[in-house]
Parts: sequence; structure tokens; C-alpha cells
Amino acid sequence: MVSPRVLAIVLAGGEGRRLMPLTQDRAKPAVPFGGHYRLIDFALSNLVNSDYLKQIVLTQYKSHSLDRHITTTWRMSTMLGNYVTPVPAQQRRGAHWYLGSADAVFQSLNIVYDDQPDYLVIIGADNIYRMDFSQMVQRHIESGASLTVAGIRQPIELASQFGIIETAGDKIRAFVEKPDSTPGLPDDPTKVLASMGNYVVSTKAFIDFLRLDAENPDSSHDMGGDAVPYFVERGEAGFYDFIDNKIPGATSRDHDYWRDVGTLDAYYDANMDLISVHPVFNLYNAQWPTYTQLSGTVPPAKFVFGDDDRRGTAIDSLVSPGVTISGGQVTRSVLSPGVYVHSFSNVEDCVVMHGAEIHRRAQVRRAILDKNVIVEEGATVGFDLERDMERGLTVTESGIVVVSKGTVIRK
Repeated sequence: MVSPRVLAIVLAGGEGRRLMPLTQDRAKPAVPFGGHYRLIDFALSNLVNSDYLKQIVLTQYKSHSLDRHITTTWRMSTMLGNYVTPVPAQQRRGAHWYLGSADAVFQSLNIVYDDQPDYLVIIGADNIYRMDFSQMVQRHIESGASLTVAGIRQPIELASQFGIIETAGDKIRAFVEKPDSTPGLPDDPTKVLASMGNYVVSTKAFIDFLRLDAENPDSSHDMGGDAVPYFVERGEAGFYDFIDNKIPGATSRDHDYWRDVGTLDAYYDANMDLISVHPVFNLYNAQWPTYTQLSGTVPPAKFVFGDDDRRGTAIDSLVSPGVTISGGQVTRSVLSPGVYVHSFSNVEDCVVMHGAEIHRRAQVRRAILDKNVIVEEGATVGFDLERDMERGLTVTESGIVVVSKGTVIRK
């Protein structure tokens, strides 16, 4: 049996405004996560593990670091015709950038024509989960749908953040993008079926839609807002339940884990999901690895000093290569490469990104420190939220303090 030809399209052009200041000068999919990964590594790893080795990544806003990460990290065998290629907005269809996620695909149809795939897998670039897309493609083929949407149960109070799906068997009978209110599921009124932003489409039918959509002045040219309703109206939209997806090595705890890290609090919580004894999302699943690449010059992590009052320790934490914990204490935190924690300092419940330095007797609690932040000797972050706001730091609704890249925190 000949396998269907599949091209993967990763939508990585979003601004990520709700993640400011982490997205102040980088695209949302390029935001570091889990120590030495980037958010986009999870989407690309899922595709590679699904054996889909032809991928284009559609970029737009502040894409330099994202483009650099993809081109230096994600290298496939060109001899076998495999590739991961960033494709910036190029105004191929007029004097405008991408008008929406569907328009991004429309403006990249030259690549689709060149590859001539039978099906397209179209996914977002900035969610944390594991998924075997080949299972979804097979379900799409068997159903005869023109477009299939992956969905997951979410709390009803989050309905306004997602496209909401109503099903009839494996078909979608209604779809509403980010409604202000919606009824709960018949078997659980506290939950709704939310779109994950992952789609499988039959290429010919989808190209026909894109051509019509491009000529519609009233369209927002969006996958959820326009493409899905188009196929729902024609009875050609299928539903794929994420809970049916089976991943080798998954545990009952992280089997159907999926996090939309669209806000600072959600981003922080997703990092914290990684560090428990039995993590909610297990980075150590060797049967379905998450790929990235570290520089060959990054040394191992180092812990030094063992005196009673000066001991380099990290408990319930993820510590990346290149980290030095020199007589300081780290608890329930995620540290990226190059972080330096000096003597007598304390880092608790934090996400600390590349090259940040916490000097002697500094205290940092419930904070996200972006790259190259310096917390000077004796300074504190996260203990006096009013003072943190007065000195220009971002404080989230749940009280997480976010420190912008390169900021120096003085005593």
C-alpha cells in the first residue's frame, strides 16, 4: 500500500501579545521553554515522530531568532528530500502581509503545488503536547471529510479563548470561534470541546476553499473563523478526539496533556508541570522524544560548595547544561543554559532563562527571568509586588513577576 503524500504546515506568525514582555523582541514560538527547548520544538518534534519529514514553518512577526533556531537546529536529510524550512511572509498575493492563518497558507500555495501532497497537516507552533498526527490523518482519510479538526475537552470558563465544537458522531455540526458564552457538553456541563488549532485537510478541497476565501472581502481569512465554518456548512468537517491519540511511552498522567501557553500565567504553569516527581508532562519519554540542539561548547551543569550555610543545591527542579549553582539554593524551578546562581542566594518557584545571573544573597520567588537578567547582590524579586511594579516589572494576575531580557535588578 502506497502511503499518502503529506506536507506539514506550521503556523508560526502570531505576535504573542499576551506573552509580553517575553515576546518583546522574539516571536512567540521562539520563547524558551522547559530549560533548553523553544516552544516550536514541541510541534516540530511531534511531526518528526509522526514520520512527517517535509515541513514548512510560516513566520511573520519578529522572526529572526525563530528563523535562526530552525535553520541551525532542524536539519533533515536533503538526500531523501526531507526538510524543515522557515517561510517568511512574502506578499505573494498582493501588497499585504498575512491577513490570517488561512491567508498564510494561501500565500504559500506555490510550495504546495511544488510538493503535490494528497493531504496537508496544518498546526500551530506554540502549544505543549505530544500527538501522533499519522493517527489523525488516517482517521481523516477513513471519514471522507475534507477538513478534520482535533479537539480536546476544556473548562467551560475558558470557552472564549477557543473555537468551540459541537459534534454529531465524528462530524462537526456547529463551530463557533471564541464565543462569549456557550452551553456545556451533555455529559459534562462544566466542559466544552475546544479546537486545538490542529487540522488535516484534503489538498484539492482546501485549495478550492482558499481561492474562494481570497475573493471574499468579508472574510477574516482565518482557519477557525472561516475555513472550519465553510466545511461545516457543507457537511464536510470531521472531528478527531485528542483523547484517542496513543503515544508510545505515555503515562496515564500525561496521556492527553495539552497546554495553550497563550498567557504569562499559562506559560509559567506549564513550566511548573515539568518538575514534579511524577510530572504532569514527562520530558523523559524516550519513545517520543522532544528534539532540540545545544551548542557543542555548553559544559555540564555544576553544583559547588557543601557547607551548612553555603551549599549548592537544586531540589524538584530542571537544571540545564551550562548552569552553575555555586553555594545557592534552587527549589521547584526551571533553569536554562548559562544560568549562574551565586552563594547564599535563593531561587524558588521560578523560570530562569539563558545567561541570567543571581548574585550573592539575592532572593527570587515566583518569577520568570528572561535572558541575561542580572539580580544584583542582596536584591529581591517577587517579595514586594508593589515595589516590583514600581520599578517597571510585569506582575501577572496570579502574582508572577516577569523580568524583561537584560534587565538589571538592584537592591
